[in-house]
Amino acid sequence: MAIDPPACATETGTWCQRVWDTFQVEWLAAAADTILQILIVVLIALVARWIIFRAINKLTKLSTGKLPTVFGTMQEHAEQRLLGPQSAARKESRSKSIGSLLKSITSFVIVIVTLMLILAELGINVAPLLASAGIAGIALGFGAQNLVKDFLAGVSMILEDQYGIGDQVDLGPASGTVISNGLRTTAIRGGDGTIWYVRNGEITRVGNSSQGEAVVTIDLPLPYTADAESAGRIALEAADRVTRSETFAEAVTVAPALQGIVDMDTTTVTIRIVASVRAGQQWAFSRAARSAIKIAFDAANIQSTRGPETPAVNGPIDNEAT
Repeated sequence: MAIDPPACATETGTWCQRVWDTFQVEWLAAAADTILQILIVVLIALVARWIIFRAINKLTKLSTGKLPTVFGTMQEHAEQRLLGPQSAARKESRSKSIGSLLKSITSFVIVIVTLMLILAELGINVAPLLASAGIAGIALGFGAQNLVKDFLAGVSMILEDQYGIGDQVDLGPASGTVISNGLRTTAIRGGDGTIWYVRNGEITRVGNSSQGEAVVTIDLPLPYTADAESAGRIALEAADRVTRSETFAEAVTVAPALQGIVDMDTTTVTIRIVASVRAGQQWAFSRAARSAIKIAFDAANIQSTRGPETPAVNGPIDNEAT
């Protein structure tokens, strides 16, 4: 029994006519043009995704590369001064995080657009769907305001490189070492080992003591009758020896300097020594310098009026020292 061809098969040169002539299947021939259009949409989506991903990869690699000529030298010196030997690894880690975020957003947008185009090709009116999705989105937005706020804050923190894993930070609600930096929450290990999970949307300020330089301030209280000038010279020589040691030769960016007497009362005078070191090295340098100064003071028979104080440095208290 002969099967009547679909109406579209009478049009010469159409895919419907070609499929009908080949397979003699009515429903397949009728849907040939639609299937072809869907395949073209999917192919374009895959190609667009590949091109955008390739561009993102090139951009992230470019961001970790060096600028040419004198500008590259200036940039490299500045980064080495601010971040130290870990600057290259930090840049690469941040670039990978940003690249992963951009790829996720790209995939989400391409999938949504592709689905809308496929539904339109199938003859489904997407306008009501878009309207319903808009209403649902508004309702979801009101119900998940905190979640959206946390997500947007997490994206901003990653793009701005406010902190990374391993950094010593003070986020207000908690301070310590960053062990996880997600889009919704940040996990911090406190000085006593407690892990704090802080929602990104609740973070209103970030104090990062692992970026740039840290200023180490060492205050030395002495009896009022002590020779402050001699004590200051001895303390500075001890701090300089620590600076020249193999352990801290690369860490100290500004050599220790004696600021002289910074406070005094009827019983004590306080002299101060300051130095700048790479972020993350301030606590170790302060401990070593104080130990060297104590030994030098003992050798010179100089006594402090009270025990050593916690070093005044930029950032939260060192976890190793607590």
